[in-house]
Amino acid sequence: MMRRLSSESADFDAELATCLQQRSLISPEVHLRVAEIIADVRDNGDSALLAYARRFDQFAGETVQAMRVSEEAIKTARMHISPTIDTALGHAADRITKYHIEQKRALGQSWEFIDGAGNRLGQQVQAMHRVGLYAPGGKAFYPSTVLMTAIPARVAGVDQVVLAVPAGQGEPSPVLLAAAAHSGVDEVWLMGGAQAIAALAYGTESIAAVDKICGPGNIFVTAAKKQVFGDVGIDMLAGPSEVLVVADQSADVEWIVADLMAQAEHDEQAQAIVVSEDPALLDAIEASISAAAAQQPRREIIESSLSSRGVLILVSSRTEAIGIINKIAPEHLELAVSDPKEWLPEIKAAGAIFVGPYSPEVVGDYTAGPSHVLPTSGTARFASALGVYDFQLRQSLIQCSAEGVQSLAKTAEVLAIEEGLHAHALSASERIDDA
Repeated sequence: MMRRLSSESADFDAELATCLQQRSLISPEVHLRVAEIIADVRDNGDSALLAYARRFDQFAGETVQAMRVSEEAIKTARMHISPTIDTALGHAADRITKYHIEQKRALGQSWEFIDGAGNRLGQQVQAMHRVGLYAPGGKAFYPSTVLMTAIPARVAGVDQVVLAVPAGQGEPSPVLLAAAAHSGVDEVWLMGGAQAIAALAYGTESIAAVDKICGPGNIFVTAAKKQVFGDVGIDMLAGPSEVLVVADQSADVEWIVADLMAQAEHDEQAQAIVVSEDPALLDAIEASISAAAAQQPRREIIESSLSSRGVLILVSSRTEAIGIINKIAPEHLELAVSDPKEWLPEIKAAGAIFVGPYSPEVVGDYTAGPSHVLPTSGTARFASALGVYDFQLRQSLIQCSAEGVQSLAKTAEVLAIEEGLHAHALSASERIDDA
């Protein structure tokens, strides 16, 4: 079912590139259609958004205001779901909150120092005012995504947290609304697709524009985020989900197979990869995964994903395995090996690392604590997991003293003249004490 590769093959690099090339494909046709939708919503506001909501979201209301879920409906949503689900949401929300409080404590504080000349320098960290979050709602609703985006924003101190989600036959998911209640979301709008991204980015008569848009979505959402970037901030461009499992002879085959299927059931474009020095382990995975997949309710999606995008890679050394990890830069990396901590210093590119056999990727999806919104399609080479810092602004602080500005201004004057910016030089020289 899964493709087999060997690092010792003369064509390995080309074969691996072929396996990875589908990770971030947005066709020109999608870009064009999304551009039309964005322009329509930006120029025509509520009327355009309402038309798209009726067309794509099966919305039956008369106005855009009717697309907003009432505060009362959000508050009471927890009463309309099972206690088991509500408890699970609460447990996840608590862990996500605690993790991001620690993250804010470590990275999100203002700081300053005074140099030897009496100049005060530092950085002021402020939360954004209004952010827009997107939770997918195509093949399934993802209340976990609400928790994983809204809670970091709340911990960061964002004033207004706004959620957009496809309505799903015109009705909001009560579990999703309960997740919004647990997360402290201020506004929920029943809108999806490129039109939702346009409404968040530019605002309409009924919806105020946001400062940044975060959260994963389908190819139309991703294309829209790419096109509005610059007018509004975005977190990242999310492609199909992916996992890379590194396994040795200590790994449990059934556990690995379960982890691969958990990844593959997202959708047909999801990618599951195993890297190992042990050919017998790869043989065992290959032998058991078809029967295991046949028992799953989402069997067709799993089989499609694994047959078209699944890869089993045989390597000859840990050095080769680490090279492949850093080349692929996976969204999720599982280290199902006997000495996982020894691998960590050499791993340069991965969205989230799951260390050891008792750390399956699924706990990262729901309850571990870090946000599950992660860089995909190789972008972990330069992007990081969504966190508190994505909702903060860092402002440089510069306060020079009368004495301390002297040397700074003299150097600035010299450099400004060299660059031909004489007004800059004048501004600096005005502060220089000639006495």
